[in-house]
Amino acid sequence: MKPIDPRRFGLRLPAHRQVFAAFFLYAFSFGGFFPRLAELQRSMGVTEGELGLGLIGAACGTLVSLSFAGRPIERIGHRRTLLVLIPLLPVFYALAAHARGPLALFLCLLPAGLCIGAIELVVNLEADRVEHQGRRRIMNRAHAFWSFGFFGAGLLGAAAARLAVPPQWHLAAVVPLTALLVLLLLGRFDGAPQRSGGNEEAAHRFARPTAAIMGLVLFSLSGLVLEGAGVDWSAIYMRDVFGAAPFFGALAVTCVALAQGCTRYAADRYVERHSPRVIARTLLGVLGLGTLLVSMAPAAPLALAGFALIGIGTSVLFPLAMSAAAQRTDRPASTNVAALAQISFVSFMLAPPLLGIVAEHWGIRWSFALGLPLVLLSAALVSTLQAAPSEGARSPSAS
Repeated sequence: MKPIDPRRFGLRLPAHRQVFAAFFLYAFSFGGFFPRLAELQRSMGVTEGELGLGLIGAACGTLVSLSFAGRPIERIGHRRTLLVLIPLLPVFYALAAHARGPLALFLCLLPAGLCIGAIELVVNLEADRVEHQGRRRIMNRAHAFWSFGFFGAGLLGAAAARLAVPPQWHLAAVVPLTALLVLLLLGRFDGAPQRSGGNEEAAHRFARPTAAIMGLVLFSLSGLVLEGAGVDWSAIYMRDVFGAAPFFGALAVTCVALAQGCTRYAADRYVERHSPRVIARTLLGVLGLGTLLVSMAPAAPLALAGFALIGIGTSVLFPLAMSAAAQRTDRPASTNVAALAQISFVSFMLAPPLLGIVAEHWGIRWSFALGLPLVLLSAALVSTLQAAPSEGARSPSAS
């Protein structure tokens, strides 16, 4: 019996839409886990600190994958990486829903993190190559579709919570749904050619961050930590602070994702029109306001507004940093992207679980308030974003 050829069933999409679909499916495949986190915490009978320690499994796997996956991905190819790992990712989150303690949760999420790191590297490289080839920015819109995928997963999770569908059944159903969508939207996926004019050395085995990359890491830290906190803890925040039902807890997750996605989708034209540094400073102001509002909100509607502002404020910070890393020519683009991603994305996944310890001992509002100093740090490091070069036509991926 011949194996199924995905190209027979996939839609024929332009290169930039293939990238958008990859970002969407990547987030959709595991985003439904977080709206149900408050219910899963209760079913496991663990504290916020213990839950946070279990969630670190994904961060550990991500760090390993982003550090060492560059060369294996080059051998396997971007197409095979996405077609295998995106459908595999929700399997581990569905298994994690059955964990009965922090250690079991950690072990279930460790291989999920390995998948996340490899997918993260591939989709960002594809976005950079396609926007370089087409001479038009798509990086922010690509990340917008990540947010839309997370929003779709959150909306599905909110509906499942409203209908009292157990998280285990809901997350199990996401597995075949993701596989079907990958077959339909990515079945004909073809990787874009490498950037011309860049460093064409083989990717380094270990993506060591340089001083310039570390500057970009620190710049994007506030956005990554507060976005991760909004994903990991917003549902539990609504339950603990306002006694909200699971449906409204899941709604908080969707507020972050939807506001973030809409801002990212519209951001490219503003980044082209204005300096990336101006855009970054503006959004950092919005992020600071949203963080302050969540930390002090006296009522649930104001907290939801704060979560939406956090989504807006975090929207473009990491895509701008990623685009700046990809355009550097001191090393292969894949190495610089991996160096930024391996630290930044692990911050996105590692710091928020650790905030569970803060929530357990000082209250969950303080978990968000601790993000305010990071916003000030990012504001001080806006200069790490490189100005767009002038090449007659504006370079598509200048940041």
